[in-house]
Amino acid sequence: MWKFLSLSSLPMFLKFLHIILLTSICNFCIAQNCKTETKCISSKAALQESISKDPRKALVGLQKTIPGLVVDLRYATTYNFTKTILYRHPILCLRVEPANGLRQAQAELNKQGLSLKIFDAYRPFAVTCKIWRLVPDRRYAANPKKGSNHNRGVAVDLTIVDMKTGKELDMGTGFDNFSDTAHHDFYQLPAQVLANRRLLKGIMRKYGFGHVPTEWWHYQWHDKEDYEVLDLDFDELKDFIR
Repeated sequence: MWKFLSLSSLPMFLKFLHIILLTSICNFCIAQNCKTETKCISSKAALQESISKDPRKALVGLQKTIPGLVVDLRYATTYNFTKTILYRHPILCLRVEPANGLRQAQAELNKQGLSLKIFDAYRPFAVTCKIWRLVPDRRYAANPKKGSNHNRGVAVDLTIVDMKTGKELDMGTGFDNFSDTAHHDFYQLPAQVLANRRLLKGIMRKYGFGHVPTEWWHYQWHDKEDYEVLDLDFDELKDFIR
Protein backbone atom coordinates (compact mmCIF):
# COMPACT_ATOMS: atom_id res chain seq x y z
CA MET A 1 0.00 0.00 0.00
CA TRP A 2 3.00 2.29 0.47
CA LYS A 3 4.48 1.50 -2.93
CA PHE A 4 3.34 4.86 -4.30
CA LEU A 5 5.74 6.57 -1.85
CA SER A 6 8.89 4.95 -3.26
CA LEU A 7 11.21 7.24 -5.19
CA SER A 8 11.23 4.97 -8.23
CA SER A 9 7.45 5.26 -8.62
CA LEU A 10 7.33 9.04 -8.52
CA PRO A 11 6.91 11.10 -11.70
CA MET A 12 10.06 12.90 -12.85
CA PHE A 13 9.06 16.35 -11.56
CA LEU A 14 8.22 14.88 -8.13
CA LYS A 15 11.60 13.14 -8.04
CA PHE A 16 13.19 16.51 -8.72
CA LEU A 17 11.20 18.12 -5.91
CA HIS A 18 12.17 15.23 -3.62
CA ILE A 19 15.87 15.83 -4.30
CA ILE A 20 15.53 19.59 -3.79
CA LEU A 21 13.75 19.02 -0.48
CA LEU A 22 16.42 16.61 0.78
CA THR A 23 19.17 18.97 -0.29
CA SER A 24 17.53 21.88 1.51
CA ILE A 25 17.14 19.82 4.69
CA CYS A 26 20.80 18.75 4.53
CA ASN A 27 21.99 22.31 3.96
CA PHE A 28 19.87 23.54 6.86
CA CYS A 29 21.33 20.90 9.18
CA ILE A 30 24.85 21.76 8.11
CA ALA A 31 24.23 25.47 8.59
CA GLN A 32 23.03 24.75 12.12
CA ASN A 33 26.26 22.86 12.80
CA CYS A 34 28.30 25.89 11.73
CA LYS A 35 28.00 27.41 15.16
CA THR A 36 30.75 26.90 17.67
CA GLU A 37 30.04 25.96 21.28
CA THR A 38 33.40 27.38 22.35
CA LYS A 39 34.37 31.03 22.77
CA CYS A 40 34.69 32.72 19.40
CA ILE A 41 36.28 36.09 18.69
CA SER A 42 34.86 37.81 15.63
CA SER A 43 35.88 41.44 16.11
CA LYS A 44 39.20 43.29 16.15
CA ALA A 45 38.31 44.90 19.47
CA ALA A 46 37.72 41.53 21.11
CA LEU A 47 40.99 40.18 19.74
CA GLN A 48 42.87 43.21 21.01
CA GLU A 49 41.39 42.70 24.46
CA SER A 50 42.34 39.02 24.45
CA ILE A 51 45.95 39.77 23.46
CA SER A 52 46.20 42.52 26.08
CA LYS A 53 45.25 40.02 28.77
CA ASP A 54 47.57 37.29 27.45
CA PRO A 55 50.47 38.26 25.13
CA ARG A 56 50.87 34.60 24.10
CA LYS A 57 47.73 35.07 22.03
CA ALA A 58 49.39 37.54 19.67
CA LEU A 59 49.78 36.39 16.06
CA VAL A 60 53.16 35.99 14.40
CA GLY A 61 53.81 36.16 10.66
CA LEU A 62 55.69 32.97 9.85
CA GLN A 63 57.33 34.14 6.64
CA LYS A 64 58.76 37.15 8.48
CA THR A 65 60.20 35.17 11.37
CA ILE A 66 61.17 31.75 9.95
CA PRO A 67 63.98 31.91 7.38
CA GLY A 68 63.69 29.75 4.28
CA LEU A 69 60.16 28.54 4.94
CA VAL A 70 58.54 27.08 1.80
CA VAL A 71 54.91 28.13 1.39
CA ASP A 72 52.15 26.51 -0.66
CA LEU A 73 48.81 27.74 0.70
CA ARG A 74 46.48 25.39 -1.14
CA TYR A 75 43.21 26.86 0.15
CA ALA A 76 44.09 30.22 -1.40
CA THR A 77 44.09 28.47 -4.80
CA THR A 78 41.93 25.98 -6.66
CA TYR A 79 44.62 23.34 -6.13
CA ASN A 80 42.88 21.64 -3.21
CA PHE A 81 40.27 18.94 -2.69
CA THR A 82 37.38 21.44 -3.06
CA LYS A 83 38.66 22.76 -6.42
CA THR A 84 37.64 26.24 -5.22
CA ILE A 85 39.37 29.18 -3.53
CA LEU A 86 38.43 29.01 0.15
CA TYR A 87 40.13 32.24 1.22
CA ARG A 88 41.89 35.19 -0.37
CA HIS A 89 44.83 37.47 0.61
CA PRO A 90 46.13 35.01 3.22
CA ILE A 91 48.69 35.85 5.88
CA LEU A 92 50.61 32.81 7.08
CA CYS A 93 50.47 33.12 10.87
CA LEU A 94 50.24 31.31 14.20
CA ARG A 95 50.10 32.34 17.84
CA VAL A 96 53.38 33.20 19.55
CA GLU A 97 54.32 29.87 21.15
CA PRO A 98 53.54 27.56 18.21
CA ALA A 99 55.29 30.03 15.90
CA ASN A 100 58.40 29.78 18.08
CA GLY A 101 58.16 25.99 18.10
CA LEU A 102 57.91 25.93 14.32
CA ARG A 103 60.93 28.23 14.04
CA GLN A 104 62.99 25.82 16.14
CA ALA A 105 61.87 22.84 14.07
CA GLN A 106 62.86 24.67 10.88
CA ALA A 107 66.29 25.54 12.29
CA GLU A 108 66.99 21.90 13.13
CA LEU A 109 65.83 20.66 9.72
CA ASN A 110 67.95 23.29 7.96
CA LYS A 111 71.06 21.70 9.49
CA GLN A 112 70.11 18.52 7.60
CA GLY A 113 69.60 20.33 4.30
CA LEU A 114 65.81 20.19 4.74
CA SER A 115 63.01 22.73 5.15
CA LEU A 116 59.41 22.82 6.24
CA LYS A 117 56.77 23.43 3.60
CA ILE A 118 53.49 24.89 4.85
CA PHE A 119 50.09 24.13 3.32
CA ASP A 120 47.97 25.95 5.91
CA ALA A 121 48.16 27.57 9.34
CA TYR A 122 45.57 30.01 10.72
CA ARG A 123 42.26 29.92 8.90
CA PRO A 124 39.06 31.83 9.78
CA PHE A 125 36.17 29.94 11.36
CA ALA A 126 34.01 30.67 8.31
CA VAL A 127 36.39 28.57 6.21
CA THR A 128 36.02 25.66 8.62
CA CYS A 129 32.27 25.83 7.98
CA LYS A 130 32.86 25.69 4.22
CA ILE A 131 35.08 22.63 4.58
CA TRP A 132 32.60 20.89 6.90
CA ARG A 133 29.84 21.32 4.32
CA LEU A 134 31.99 19.39 1.87
CA VAL A 135 33.53 16.83 4.27
CA PRO A 136 31.23 16.36 7.30
CA ASP A 137 33.52 13.68 8.72
CA ARG A 138 35.29 14.31 12.04
CA ARG A 139 38.21 12.09 11.00
CA TYR A 140 39.23 14.57 8.30
CA ALA A 141 37.56 17.90 9.08
CA ALA A 142 36.89 19.86 12.26
CA ASN A 143 33.30 19.93 13.44
CA PRO A 144 32.37 23.64 13.70
CA LYS A 145 30.67 22.94 17.03
CA LYS A 146 34.11 22.52 18.58
CA GLY A 147 35.98 24.80 16.20
CA SER A 148 39.22 23.94 14.46
CA ASN A 149 42.66 24.37 15.98
CA HIS A 150 43.48 26.15 12.73
CA ASN A 151 40.85 28.72 13.80
CA ARG A 152 42.68 29.07 17.11
CA GLY A 153 45.94 29.83 15.31
CA VAL A 154 47.71 26.84 16.86
CA ALA A 155 47.60 24.23 14.07
CA VAL A 156 49.66 23.84 10.93
CA ASP A 157 49.54 21.55 7.88
CA LEU A 158 52.99 20.85 6.53
CA THR A 159 55.58 18.54 5.05
CA ILE A 160 59.36 18.51 4.52
CA VAL A 161 61.28 19.40 1.36
CA ASP A 162 64.86 18.86 0.25
CA MET A 163 66.48 22.32 0.11
CA LYS A 164 68.70 21.40 -2.85
CA THR A 165 66.02 19.96 -5.11
CA GLY A 166 62.95 21.69 -3.69
CA LYS A 167 61.14 18.35 -3.83
CA GLU A 168 58.89 17.12 -1.05
CA LEU A 169 59.98 14.04 0.86
CA ASP A 170 57.76 11.09 -0.04
CA MET A 171 55.07 10.78 2.63
CA GLY A 172 53.05 8.13 0.82
CA THR A 173 50.11 10.41 -0.04
CA GLY A 174 49.61 14.04 -0.87
CA PHE A 175 48.10 16.70 1.39
CA ASP A 176 44.38 16.30 2.21
CA ASN A 177 44.24 12.65 1.23
CA PHE A 178 41.11 11.29 2.91
CA SER A 179 42.07 7.62 3.04
CA ASP A 180 43.50 5.15 5.52
CA THR A 181 46.86 5.45 3.75
CA ALA A 182 47.30 8.93 5.26
CA HIS A 183 46.84 7.66 8.83
CA HIS A 184 49.81 7.59 11.19
CA ASP A 185 49.12 3.95 12.04
CA PHE A 186 49.06 2.82 8.40
CA TYR A 187 52.31 0.88 8.02
CA GLN A 188 51.86 -0.87 4.66
CA LEU A 189 54.18 1.65 3.03
CA PRO A 190 57.79 1.63 1.79
CA ALA A 191 60.43 1.90 4.50
CA GLN A 192 61.57 5.32 3.28
CA VAL A 193 58.04 6.73 3.46
CA LEU A 194 57.69 5.50 7.04
CA ALA A 195 61.08 7.02 7.89
CA ASN A 196 60.04 10.36 6.39
CA ARG A 197 56.85 10.39 8.43
CA ARG A 198 58.79 9.55 11.59
CA LEU A 199 61.19 12.41 10.87
CA LEU A 200 58.35 14.93 10.57
CA LYS A 201 56.46 13.58 13.57
CA GLY A 202 59.58 13.40 15.73
CA ILE A 203 60.71 16.96 15.12
CA MET A 204 57.23 18.43 15.52
CA ARG A 205 56.68 16.59 18.80
CA LYS A 206 60.13 17.67 20.00
CA TYR A 207 59.12 21.32 19.69
CA GLY A 208 55.70 21.14 21.31
CA PHE A 209 53.25 19.88 18.68
CA GLY A 210 50.86 16.95 18.85
CA HIS A 211 49.38 15.10 15.89
CA VAL A 212 46.00 13.77 14.81
CA PRO A 213 45.83 10.05 13.94
CA THR A 214 44.28 10.41 10.47
CA GLU A 215 46.48 13.09 8.86
CA TRP A 216 50.27 12.77 8.64
CA TRP A 217 50.52 16.49 7.69
CA HIS A 218 48.50 18.04 10.58
CA TYR A 219 50.10 19.17 13.84
CA GLN A 220 48.73 21.31 16.67
CA TRP A 221 50.15 23.02 19.75
CA HIS A 222 50.04 21.06 23.01
CA ASP A 223 47.91 23.55 25.01
CA LYS A 224 45.48 24.31 22.20
CA GLU A 225 42.51 24.60 24.58
CA ASP A 226 43.91 27.86 25.97
CA TYR A 227 43.12 29.72 22.76
CA GLU A 228 39.83 31.07 21.45
CA VAL A 229 38.41 30.31 18.03
CA LEU A 230 38.93 33.30 15.71
CA ASP A 231 36.56 34.29 12.92
CA LEU A 232 38.43 37.24 11.45
CA ASP A 233 39.51 37.33 7.84
CA PHE A 234 43.09 38.12 6.89
CA ASP A 235 42.42 41.77 6.09
CA GLU A 236 41.13 42.22 9.65
CA LEU A 237 44.14 40.41 11.11
CA LYS A 238 46.92 42.25 9.30
CA ASP A 239 47.24 44.98 11.96
CA PHE A 240 47.81 42.31 14.64
CA ILE A 241 50.58 40.35 12.92
CA ARG A 242 54.02 40.72 14.46
